[in-house]
Amino acid sequence: MKVKPNMINIVMFGPPGAGKGTQARLLGKRFGYVYIATGDMFREHIKNQTALGKLAQQYIDNGDLVPDEVTIDMIREEIKKAPQAEGYIFDGFPRTIVQARVLDDFLQSKNARVNAVFALEVPEAVLIERILNRGKTSGRKDDANVETIKVRLEKYKTNTEPLKNYYREKGVLYEIDGLQPIEEIHEEISRIIEQLKNGNGR
Repeated sequence: MKVKPNMINIVMFGPPGAGKGTQARLLGKRFGYVYIATGDMFREHIKNQTALGKLAQQYIDNGDLVPDEVTIDMIREEIKKAPQAEGYIFDGFPRTIVQARVLDDFLQSKNARVNAVFALEVPEAVLIERILNRGKTSGRKDDANVETIKVRLEKYKTNTEPLKNYYREKGVLYEIDGLQPIEEIHEEISRIIEQLKNGNGR
């Protein structure tokens, strides 16, 4: 993969229901970055009843994380599909320290790095309400059951939340108030990206 100069790689970070996907899609359209969502990839495999999809379904239905090695291989393939991208927006990845380190190594091998991690901060009660509302139309079993949602949030706290310190130490973490209107969150993140593109970021 031949990387373009000044490529910007972004990680959308936060618990389920924080609004990562919404912001990632808006940013992808605005800046022309490739949007990579592990959830969408898994759902596509599940829809097509592939071997990976059936495996992923078991973990997702139980509120568990899909194993690192499966997720990482899928991400590598997605990146290879768009080698001339201006940048990538990762939604739902990395979710563990192991995944973060593998992503760092992979990007470094292409003379690139994670430039910014936008952590959307939302109280747990609001997250549960949002996910239940989403479950009315998403058709996802894990969006419709309160206990499953709570398991997912606990898994996030245990496995994924430690990534905040990992990226904070690297100086690329930006904590964003996820209770703001969607448009305000988008504009706040966009301003930071513009600064990064102009070389004025951290």
